[in-house]
Amino acid sequence: MSYIKRSLERKFLKMSSAFKAVMVTGARQVGKSTMLKHLAQGHGRSYVSMDDADVRELAEGDPKLFFQMYQPPILIDEAQKAPALFEQIKILCDESDERGRFWLTGSQSKKLTKEAGDSLAGRICILKLFGLSAKELEGRPDDIPEDYTISTLLQRSQNHPENNILNIYSHIWEGGMPDIIAMDAELRREYWNSYIESYLMRDAVDDNGIQDTEGFRRLLRVCAAFSGGLINYNDLGNAAGVSGATAKEWVKILQTMGIVFLLEPYFHNELKRMIKTPKLYFCDTGFCAFLSSWTSRDTLMNGAASGHYLENYVVSEMLRNAYYGEKKVNLNFYRDTNQKEIDLILEMDGTLHPFEIKKAASPDKKTIKAFSLLGKCGKDVGAGGIICMAAKPFPIDRENSLIPANLL
Repeated sequence: MSYIKRSLERKFLKMSSAFKAVMVTGARQVGKSTMLKHLAQGHGRSYVSMDDADVRELAEGDPKLFFQMYQPPILIDEAQKAPALFEQIKILCDESDERGRFWLTGSQSKKLTKEAGDSLAGRICILKLFGLSAKELEGRPDDIPEDYTISTLLQRSQNHPENNILNIYSHIWEGGMPDIIAMDAELRREYWNSYIESYLMRDAVDDNGIQDTEGFRRLLRVCAAFSGGLINYNDLGNAAGVSGATAKEWVKILQTMGIVFLLEPYFHNELKRMIKTPKLYFCDTGFCAFLSSWTSRDTLMNGAASGHYLENYVVSEMLRNAYYGEKKVNLNFYRDTNQKEIDLILEMDGTLHPFEIKKAASPDKKTIKAFSLLGKCGKDVGAGGIICMAAKPFPIDRENSLIPANLL
C-alpha cells in the first residue's frame, strides 16, 4: 500500500525546526514509525529501533557508546523500551544548538510522557498521532474552517465529494488503522483479535500491572457498549464485574493507551444547572464496532446504535482537526439537569460554535433550541448548526446551517 500523507506532518516538521527533540506518541499501530521514516527519507538521518533486543541492551547498558555508534541526527523507534537513553539525549541536546537532532516514537503511556518530560524539559516537544481520519484517507488535510457561516460552508463544499451515508458509515465501521485498509471482514476481525492480545493485554500487564486480564478485557467491551454516553464508573464496573473504582482506574489506562478519550462538559459560572460528567468516546470507531460485534457496515448503519456511532465519528474527526491544526481549539459538550443538550461546542478565538449531530438528511430544526443557552456566558456565540446527512449546506436561520457530515 502506498504511503498516506498524515495531517500531523506539518506540525511535526514545524516543531522539529524549533525543538532539539520531538517525540510522536499514540496508540499502537496508528502509523508513528511509518510517518517519521517517510519524513526522514533522503535526509541522512540514522534509524534504530528499540525492538531489536541487542540494540536495546546496548542502549540501556551504555547510552554513551550507543550514541557513538548511532550518531544524531537520529530517529529512535519505540523509545519507551530504553528509558536510560533520555538522560544521554539531554546531555547531547545541551552540547549543540542544532534543532531536530532527535526524532523519537513511543507507544502512548503515562510513564513514557513523564520520563521524557522530566529528562528533556524545555528540549522536547511531544505530539500525538491518531489513526487515519476520513480526510487523510481521501487525501485531504485535517483542518478547521475559519468559521461555520453558510457562505464558508458552501465554498468548502466545492472542494469535497458529495455527502454519502454509505461512505460515512464505511469510515465508521472500518476505522483508521493503516494496516487494516483494504482488509476484508475476516482479516479485519483477526487483526483486531491480534491487536487486543498482542498489544493491549500485554501493555495492560507489563506497563500498568493489571492482573485481572479477563476483567480488563470485559471492561474494554463494556466501554464500547457505553460509547457516546455520559460516563458512570459504577455502571461500567457492574457490567464488567469489577468495582466502580477499578473501572475508573482502567478507563484512565485506556485513555493513556490512546484507545478512548473523555469529552469534558462545557463549564461556565453563569450556567447553573450543568451536568459535570464527561462523555466516553473511542479514538477509533472501527475498533469500537468490532468490540460490539457489528459484522458489517450495513448492520451497523441500520442498527439501534447507529446514531451513537455517528456522534463518536464526528467528535473524533473534530478532535483530529483541532489537534493537528494551527489554532488553539477547545471541544466540549453541554447538558443540564433539565435535559437540555448541545452535542458539541467548539471554542475558537474566544467564540463558541455549537453543533448537534443527527443521522437524518432533514433533521428537525428545533434541535438547535438549546444553543440559545450559551448566550448567558458572556462570550460570542458564532455560527454552528446540525451536522447531518444533508446533501449540501443549507441555512436554518441567520447563524446556523445544516452541515453535511463530510465537510468536517
